[in-house]
Amino acid sequence: MKSSRNNVMILSPAGSFEALTAAILAGADAVYFGVEQLNMRARSANYFTIEDMELIAKQCKQSNVKSYLTLNTVLYDYDMQLMRKIISSAKESGIDAVIASDHAAMTYAKSIGMPLHISTQSSVSNIETVDFYSNFADVIVLARELSLKQVAEITREITRREIKGPSGNLVKIEVFAHGALCMAISGKCHLSLHSHFASANRGACLQNCRRPYVVIDKEEGIEFEIDNEYIMSAKDLCTIDILDQMLDSGISVLKIEGRGRSADYVSIVTKCYKEAVAAIKAKQYTPEKIDQWKKELSKVYNRGFWEGYYLGRHLGEWADQPGSVATEKKIYVGKGNRYYPKIGVGEFVLETGTIGTGDILMVIGRTEGVRKERLNELRVNGIEAITAKKGDVISLPWPTKISKDDKLYKILEDKHG
Repeated sequence: MKSSRNNVMILSPAGSFEALTAAILAGADAVYFGVEQLNMRARSANYFTIEDMELIAKQCKQSNVKSYLTLNTVLYDYDMQLMRKIISSAKESGIDAVIASDHAAMTYAKSIGMPLHISTQSSVSNIETVDFYSNFADVIVLARELSLKQVAEITREITRREIKGPSGNLVKIEVFAHGALCMAISGKCHLSLHSHFASANRGACLQNCRRPYVVIDKEEGIEFEIDNEYIMSAKDLCTIDILDQMLDSGISVLKIEGRGRSADYVSIVTKCYKEAVAAIKAKQYTPEKIDQWKKELSKVYNRGFWEGYYLGRHLGEWADQPGSVATEKKIYVGKGNRYYPKIGVGEFVLETGTIGTGDILMVIGRTEGVRKERLNELRVNGIEAITAKKGDVISLPWPTKISKDDKLYKILEDKHG
């Protein structure tokens, strides 16, 4: 299966235009995003509108990056009109494919000739199901609970049986490489529906599983609190140190989870996996490089790392705290004001906090993505300074364009991360 190493794609999440730009600049081969309310991150991400799809498709095509629309919620009868409108608009806008799990969406996409990918929410776990969905799709995202051995068996059988999708090419297999895992089977969960009538399968997950819980014996009233473990909150998936085995399983697409996460997360994770795939191809995939990639990945939001179910070594690894254990923390301090391209200087308005020379600053913007620099020179209201505070208009050397919507952050080392 090692031939797949030569053409594996990195598929990155885009929950905002800032994240979209960050993914493209970091080397993503494709991006996936959701529009309106019919996607699994409707609550957690600032989803795009139908009108945004033309801009997304245009930006991706300019960079030779594929664009995939995620439409993978459970669909009810009253969703049919919106579903058809979204898929038709995606085709008209030039989006490359739709990722779906409901048969209604699959059937409609096929009827209008819109390329289709099968979502992990369909829980595809065997070759016969792959064969069935090949009537609809050229790419199938496997269930997250499979081992690499099971993945490899499926990819071998696709080749042996010559299972082809609508395009006439062999069906491609996509798997998750990095990001959040949850206790549910391939993301299908009813916990927040039962507790708050907010369906995770309709994109409204409240993440109840990430909280601490107490267990009470109803007969005797004995109460237990599980020490140091959030027993329904899995650590994040990270396969950077088994990526060679991932590629050898015959997969074609490595998917990064995270449409609800920030642009700097998308940038760093995409860059690390892009570099790792290139290193494997060049036979330069070393323990030293793996350690460095893991350090980089640890800087952005994560709940701790494990390799998921791929190696069959664990039934689950649980987080020991509810939030992120990232080793870096970004603090919002201000917004962009203007840019002076001839001298390479950006102007910002500080809206909170303080900054000073020596600080690490990060700018996140729609047009330039993510940029991080150490502050060596600073002017406050046009006067040279070493510190600045809330309300100051500051200018500093910056290598990329600054726009009014850009956000300025100060980066701190998180001692708890």
